[in-house]
Amino acid sequence: MFLSTFDKQLDAKRRIVVPQDYRAALAEPGDSLFVFPSIRSHCIEGGGQALFGRYAKMADDLEFGDELRDSIERNVFGEMQKLSFDPAGRITLPEHLCEQYGLTDWIAVVGLRDRFEIWERETYRAQRAADREFAKAGLADMRAKQRAARLANGNLGGAA
Repeated sequence: MFLSTFDKQLDAKRRIVVPQDYRAALAEPGDSLFVFPSIRSHCIEGGGQALFGRYAKMADDLEFGDELRDSIERNVFGEMQKLSFDPAGRITLPEHLCEQYGLTDWIAVVGLRDRFEIWERETYRAQRAADREFAKAGLADMRAKQRAARLANGNLGGAA
């Protein structure tokens, strides 16, 4: 699993040291590291075979020729790059992705269980603040709906 957030400095050759825990998550035989432009956020998305499989299943659940399937396949698989670790545990990010997301110096590597994201550090800090507010509001809304459902079902004790 990819967990936690790390600030890393990108060197002149666009290399970063991948956190040891992330390298260990990819230590399974035959697992590879894949990166591509995120289709949800302004960052690079990456992961191993589990992430590749998740996107493949998402595409395969749609009919061949479906416009959404084509879009997912072009934007994920068509843009995907397979990366290798050097002996120091570094990867070299593709130059076009660094340019696309303004990755020139400090970056944030964000673990999201079976995937991770690579952000320009200040862009991520702003996104993290917005995400925190969105999560707080969403959680409050979810709790209110759960309370209303319990009341509607006559369960006044609070246990679901």
